Parts: sequence; C-alpha cells; structure tokens
Amino acid sequence: MDTPLPLPDWSLIQSFLAVAETGSLSAAARRLNRSQPTLGRHIQALEQDLGSHLFERHARGLHLSPSGTRLLPMAQNMHAQMNAIALNVAGQSQQLNGTVRITASVFASHYLLPPILADIRRQEPLIELELVPSDSSENLLFRAADIAVRMYRPSQLDIVTRHICDLPLGAFAAHSYLARKGTPKIPEDLRQHDLVGYDANELILHTTRALGWALERGDFATRCDNQATYWQLVRAGCGIGFSQCNVGQADPLVQELDLGIEIPPLPVWLAAHQAMRQTPRITRVWSLLAKGLQQTKPLL
Repeated sequence: MDTPLPLPDWSLIQSFLAVAETGSLSAAARRLNRSQPTLGRHIQALEQDLGSHLFERHARGLHLSPSGTRLLPMAQNMHAQMNAIALNVAGQSQQLNGTVRITASVFASHYLLPPILADIRRQEPLIELELVPSDSSENLLFRAADIAVRMYRPSQLDIVTRHICDLPLGAFAAHSYLARKGTPKIPEDLRQHDLVGYDANELILHTTRALGWALERGDFATRCDNQATYWQLVRAGCGIGFSQCNVGQADPLVQELDLGIEIPPLPVWLAAHQAMRQTPRITRVWSLLAKGLQQTKPLL
C-alpha cells in the first residue's frame, strides 16, 4: 500500500500565492498583515516540502520559477475553495452581533457613509463596522468585504445586487473662482474657463462627449483621479468641476452652475455574496445602508 504524500500547510500556500501575485515579500506581507521574515520562512518551508525552488530573484522582485508557475493555478484553486468553505460557514451564522465589512469609493466613504454608519451603530451597538475606502473593485467572493456600495451594477456571479437610488450630478465652482473668472451661462462658455478633471479615469470625458462637448484630456487644467481630493480642488478654486448635487449644494464654498444641461445621474447599488446575504447582521446592515443612502445627507 502506497504511503500518502503529506499535504502542504494551507498557510504556506497562502503565503506562496500572495508572493506570486504581488511579486515581492514586502507587498505580500502587507496583503496578509504578516511580517516579511515570516513570509520568507513560509516560502522556504514550502520549497523544502515540495523539493523544488518556486521563485527566482530579479532586480524588480521575485518571479515564478517553472515549478512555481505550475503550482500557481492549483494554489489559486485551493484559495477559491477555502474561501467558498469560509463563506458557507459564515453565512450560516444566526447571531446579530459580529463584524460587517463595507467597501465603497473614497468619495462615498468620505462624504456619504460616515453619518449613515454612525446611525447604524446607534441602532445596532452589537454590530461592529469596518469601512474600506477604495476606488478599486473589492472582490466579494474572497470576502474582501461583506457589502459593497457601488456606483454601477456589479456583474460577478453569485453576487446579490439591489439598485438603491440615483444621485443627481451637477457642475460646480468655488465662489472664489467665479469671482475671479466670471460665471459661465452655457456649455460653450466652458471653453473660456479652467476645468477640473480626472487623470487616467475617462469617466468625465465619456460623459461630456455623450452630452455633445468635444473635450479632450488636455482641456482640463487640473487633473486628479482620487474623487475626494478632486472635490477639494474644486472647493479650493482650481476651476469648474462636477460632483453629486447633494454634496455640492450643501457646501458653502461652492456654487452650482446652471448651464442648461442635464447630466445623467449616478446610480447607487448594494452588493453582497449570496452565501452571506441572509446572515442576520449583514441583512440588518444592508437594510440600514439602503435606507440611509436613500435619505443621504453629505458629511462636510
């Protein structure tokens, strides 16, 4: 009878996968919230268990060896299966107390969610909340978050979504800027003004072109992709920019511009993994988030 081969420790596989996907021990350590020496020991232990080198050192970091390249898809599959088990077990919890992790854009996290989360804490003191401000798409399948607040409809499989509301958008400029440059009345006047736009993100360009404005990236004198910082640039007087009307109209430093145009509103969606959606604490936070977003008042 053949002796079964020992299975690698799952923690070693996790470390291997993090290093393989980030390309360095330091980046992998940050992802897993572990120390860099610990990650190094894990890689050495896994290489000893498997009897093969998994990485080759290069000037820009660690690259997979041929053996590491063969191991990577199997490690990714193990990761997916372990997360499926964790989701299934966590989704069966019937307790209201516990932690709910929420991810949203940096702008929504800064201006919209704090008063909503404060209200949730008042109503449900047994539920702990974690907020992850991020403009990247956090993976609900791997429990990077329990609930995502999105300004688009998520399309991942096994994700439950709900359209919550549509937030009107408008053009705004600081009073200090308008005092210096004057107030535009029609879209054509924007050619004579400083505009604040995004850098690599082409959302504003796509929107303005759909409205019939032939703007290019170079037409925006100040550019920034971080939307919370972008809004601060508008408030400081860098030029005319765009924002959610509920935020801009409540800000005493800026004025909404009537250019005779209708900018498409911003849809707000909630999303959660279907295995977690019926967990009592997540169901409760989902419901309170939806109510709060529908009645949202910005935090200035």
